[in-house]
Amino acid sequence: MATTIITDLKEKFRRGSLCLQLIYINAALFVAVSLMQIALLLFNCSPAGLLEWVELPASFTRFAVQPWSLFTYMFMHAGLLHILFNMLWLYWFGQLFLNSFSARHLRGLYVLGGICGGLLYMLSYNIFPYFRPMLEGSYLLGASASVLAVVAAVAYRDPDYPVRFLLLGTVRMKYLALIVIGLDLLFITSANAGGHIAHLGGALAGLWFAASLNKGHDTTAWINRLIDILSSLFSPKTRRPKMTVHPGGGRRQEYDYNARKKAQNDEIDRILDKLKQSGYDSLTTDEKRSLFDASKR
Repeated sequence: MATTIITDLKEKFRRGSLCLQLIYINAALFVAVSLMQIALLLFNCSPAGLLEWVELPASFTRFAVQPWSLFTYMFMHAGLLHILFNMLWLYWFGQLFLNSFSARHLRGLYVLGGICGGLLYMLSYNIFPYFRPMLEGSYLLGASASVLAVVAAVAYRDPDYPVRFLLLGTVRMKYLALIVIGLDLLFITSANAGGHIAHLGGALAGLWFAASLNKGHDTTAWINRLIDILSSLFSPKTRRPKMTVHPGGGRRQEYDYNARKKAQNDEIDRILDKLKQSGYDSLTTDEKRSLFDASKR
């Protein structure tokens, strides 16, 4: 039974959109860390130190010892409600994001938003005297900065999109983004000051991404290239099966395949040139679909 459940989850992960895949990754890590904390408690060991190595410290001295935390913190959560609300926002606005941008953009922006939110958090705690007494003991974790980057990008691309809430009614995306950012500014000195600062950094990253893409520059390109390189290092190498080439027929099939592949690559290059020169809005529906399909290959 357990094997069947794991197989089903793997298949759903493989077939799901990138938005759902990010949610699966966050949920799996949350469950794994929670189980490890329970195991430590059963042996009368404190689980507090476990999260410290994947949380983002405010102190630059501590960060120098664990630089990977600038990436890992955006996949960690402090409790069930914390991850629940973050993943609900990621699901709702991630789907809207994929209507206007590609899956690679979502992957890159999730990381970019987390990085910008984390850096603004660290800089604020080291620059402003207000945070100095709490500098050494402060840590940041959660996907909020990454999620806010997605929300801000959607608000920039489609500011008048109506978002329906149960009690508030219909609110346009631009006003929703302004409300969220305004609340973060108001609570910047609250008990969760680090979280609100990170939200602002993530939102700025989302606006930067969307505005730059309109001008033909993709600020997430370097992140996606780095992820591709790392993925290729850890992914299993698949051996290509040997082919029996029949005189004439095999060479003809190979020629046809190469011709189709070249035509597809030429078309993607043309679309990318158009995107760089005129922006994303200049693309036709078919061109957007072709670019989206290419990003998933």
